[in-house]
Amino acid sequence: MQNFANALVRKGDEDDASAIVTKALDELKTSVETRIAAVETKAAANDNSKLVERLDKLETKLNRPAVLKGENDNEPTAERKAFVNYLRSGREAMDATEVKSLRVADGTSGGFLATSEFVAEVIKGIVEMSPIRQAARVGSTASGNVILPKRTGRPTGYWVGETAARTETGSTYGQVDISTHEMATYVDVSQRLLEDAAVNIESEVAFDLAQEFARLEASAFMVGNGVGKPQGIMAHDDVAYSFTGNGSTLGSAPADLLIDAFYAVPAYYRNRGVWMCNGSTLAAIRKLKDAGSGAYLWQPALTAGQPETILGRPVIEDPTMDDVGSAAEPIVFGDFMSAYRIYDRVGLTILRDPYTVATSGLVRFHARRRVGGGMVLAEALRKIRCATS
Repeated sequence: MQNFANALVRKGDEDDASAIVTKALDELKTSVETRIAAVETKAAANDNSKLVERLDKLETKLNRPAVLKGENDNEPTAERKAFVNYLRSGREAMDATEVKSLRVADGTSGGFLATSEFVAEVIKGIVEMSPIRQAARVGSTASGNVILPKRTGRPTGYWVGETAARTETGSTYGQVDISTHEMATYVDVSQRLLEDAAVNIESEVAFDLAQEFARLEASAFMVGNGVGKPQGIMAHDDVAYSFTGNGSTLGSAPADLLIDAFYAVPAYYRNRGVWMCNGSTLAAIRKLKDAGSGAYLWQPALTAGQPETILGRPVIEDPTMDDVGSAAEPIVFGDFMSAYRIYDRVGLTILRDPYTVATSGLVRFHARRRVGGGMVLAEALRKIRCATS
């Protein structure tokens, strides 16, 4: 604009140039003021006070000196603090922010979801106490049932002559329906324990719930009858078995029995298979030797953290399985990852009840989980049964 004014001056129109510049500056000032007013009006209408407050907090945080956190920094999250407060004092002592951080759905849901840290601790306990989870395939689902397609028949081909009639063949398909079932329990904790800040109440409640849920699901996944609970591996009629030749023992040649059962499983599953039995059966197997070389069939782990093996395949100890005895099925071998599926519907929910046992100085914590399990490929497993035929 100054260049324009200079140009007018050079033409001798100094007064006109000054007037033009003044008018342009006035218009520019009016435009800026109008825009500022519009922005202020819009900001006032939208009430950006919360946004300004958040920006102020962010600016304050950024201006703080940087602090490096070490591996031992166990500062709990806001959600975990809220959950501990819920366990200790109940909903009444929680502010709106804490309630919101633990809310599952609406007020009719009747409970709160445990924090991610708390759930992880409980699940860890279940994995350690429920051996089948170490071998089977575990997933999660958002529905009450999981339907898996399954091939039930394969096409059959034939050698034919040049003009011979062809025989019709085709694959057939079905489906496997795995329903989720509910487990529930409760733990009573004394009011004094909750008030004692030196006690890690999260760990105490988590340990109790882990033990009980592990006991329930481990038994169901192995021997459950499928009524109100998952159907277990050993209770499934489609799993083939090998006879011991004796109604109450592993037979006269138990080493040969294990070898026969091992090779009765198709090679694909055998190469991915694991053995499963309880502690007393495993003790008996550890004493078995190869008739020719005298070497033990059981072999210890070569390095720390590696599993023991029988005939080169890992061994998992499951206390829910049968002891060796009359009509028992004490051993199973195969590819559990292909054979059995476990689906978690609800990880863990906790409801604090300070009223039911208040007269005894206790607070009751109700817990529930939903989980389903089912056989999807029985041919991947082989059981050993104490029987003559």
